[in-house]
Formats: sequence, C-alpha cells, structure tokens
Amino acid sequence: MTATNAAQLLAIHARAVLGDGPFQPPRGWTHMGAVICDASFHARRKYRSTVRPRLQRLQEAWPDADTVRGFQARLAGEDLAAVMHFNAPRRVSTAHGITDLLVANGVDTRADLYAWLDHRASRAALRTVKGVGPKTVDYIGILVGRSQVAIDVHLRAFAAEAGVSGLSYEQLRTVYEEAAALLAHEPGGFEHAVWQFKSKAV
Repeated sequence: MTATNAAQLLAIHARAVLGDGPFQPPRGWTHMGAVICDASFHARRKYRSTVRPRLQRLQEAWPDADTVRGFQARLAGEDLAAVMHFNAPRRVSTAHGITDLLVANGVDTRADLYAWLDHRASRAALRTVKGVGPKTVDYIGILVGRSQVAIDVHLRAFAAEAGVSGLSYEQLRTVYEEAAALLAHEPGGFEHAVWQFKSKAV
C-alpha cells in the first residue's frame, strides 16, 4: 500500500467518523515548565484526569517557571516529583534533561522553542535526551502551537480501523499529514480531533 492510498483510506474513515470539521488544534501552554512536564510525564497516563490537573497546579505553585530558565532555577532547589505528585524518577530525569538542553541552546520562551524547532539539528538534539523519542519531539512542537502530528496509540488505533497498519512512526505521520491535506484540515487540528475521539473511548 502506498502512502497516498493509505492517506485516502484514512481520510475516508475520518470523514465518516469525525465529520467535516472544522477541527481546532490544541492550545498547548505558554508556561514553559508546563510544556516540559507535559512532554516528560504524559506518556501512558490518563491525560484529562491525571496529567492536566497536575500541570495546572504546577503553574500555580511555580508561576516564575513560565520561562525555561525560571523552571531550571526551581528545579535546582525543589523536588519536581513532589510538586507534580508523581513518583517517576525517569520522567523527572527527562524533564531535567530537556530543560538543560534548552537552556544550553538559548531557548527560554514558547516563541523561542517554536522557532528553534524549525531546525532539523534542534529536533535531533532533543532526541539525545534520555526518554525523548520522535513522538515526544513532535508533541513538544504541538505544545508550543506548531500544527503537526504526533503519533501515539490512539492515532495508531484509528488508522488501523481505517485499514492502515504496520507502518513506521515516520510513515504513519506522513499518512496523517497527507490525509489532513486531502480533507483540507490543518495537520494539528486533524490530529487533535482523532486523539480526542479515541481517548474518550478508553
């Protein structure tokens, strides 16, 4: 099956299940501590009931962590696991790693990160942080307002229902991007509509 054929199958399924839209992309966060923690802690967690409330509390507890440097300063003297109410050492380590990388590259605000992700070398640098894979890199982009697709279990399941399976991460991301174009949707809005539909079913 070619990517074009797969995109056509996905587009047909999406129109039948989701309708014609329009689909609004997620807003993400302006608080950089929340961006970093969302990227680090969300995997395999119930987002609405577990992750999002903790991110909202983080912003209230650490308002000065709205920049990467502000977040790094908090991390230097306080326990992220405690403020997030997560006993997850590996995820805490990932948050520290992302923070240190961004500071080293002069990335401090949402706008900085949005622009920095334009560069392939920047995305490759993020992949050097333990716990950051291709999905997390794409997801970080979404969290700062980029219109793109991050493939997770929900998007894979939706594609399988359309008859599209067995593809690599990059291949399936391309299929979603092409299907969004066929449907005249922004990739980020289309991705979010699929994620919302499937996440409510589990």
